[in-house]
Amino acid sequence: MRTSFQFKYFMASAMMVMLAACGGEKEATKVASDAPVYTLVFLDKTQSVNVNKNYVNEKYRQVLTDIMENNMKNKGDKLEVYFIHENTSKARAMSVMVRSEKDNMEAANATDREAIETAYAMSLQKEKGIFLRQLLAKLNQQNTGASNLSTDIWASLPVIAKANESGADVKVYYFSDMIESVKGADRRDFHVKPPKDDAQAEEEAKADSKKLEQYVIGSPQVTIVSPFEPTASSKENNPHVTHYWQTLFQELGGVGVEEL
Repeated sequence: MRTSFQFKYFMASAMMVMLAACGGEKEATKVASDAPVYTLVFLDKTQSVNVNKNYVNEKYRQVLTDIMENNMKNKGDKLEVYFIHENTSKARAMSVMVRSEKDNMEAANATDREAIETAYAMSLQKEKGIFLRQLLAKLNQQNTGASNLSTDIWASLPVIAKANESGADVKVYYFSDMIESVKGADRRDFHVKPPKDDAQAEEEAKADSKKLEQYVIGSPQVTIVSPFEPTASSKENNPHVTHYWQTLFQELGGVGVEEL
């Protein structure tokens, strides 16, 4: 009897531990989901990307609108825009944060709750409308300086690492052809020498990750919004370049890359 009781007690205790662990996991998930969203948008301002082309402009405007709608929902959600060119990490063009705040609804009745929700929704939409106009203006801003001759995408990594330090849910968007093009013995110039196949792309990305591992980027959501039409040739839209970036982000943080 005693042995049976001990066994039952052990099983009950084990079950309680498991339930507590599950609850703790759910609580951790809940806390993580409450983290603000930190959106980084990198807009390619080099010669190789022409936002004046109808297809590119319409695609980019739609994706930027979706980003604003989906990522800027709560107080503290932040969006920063950087221009990709010769000096990417120093080229912050825009920084905005949601300030709208919902009034406390604990003691509110149904009518008051509806009024609070409506007031918050209106305030948030007003903010997002202002932000979106600023964002689309940055999209169409031209770069006619000499910095448009180089494309330093590596320089986005310290920016991502800094965002990662905030503890926010980091989402990164590259509006670019991703053709890294920087002069120097230890740099890549995909205009001059793009990877010829996936094997070379992987080899170069793994070698480069050793130089860039100082940047702790965490596990951001990374999306490449390419300027290429669906009918673009592989010579124009080189799939091995995309594979290079997929491998690099995988090496740096186990990060998957989505391409739009």
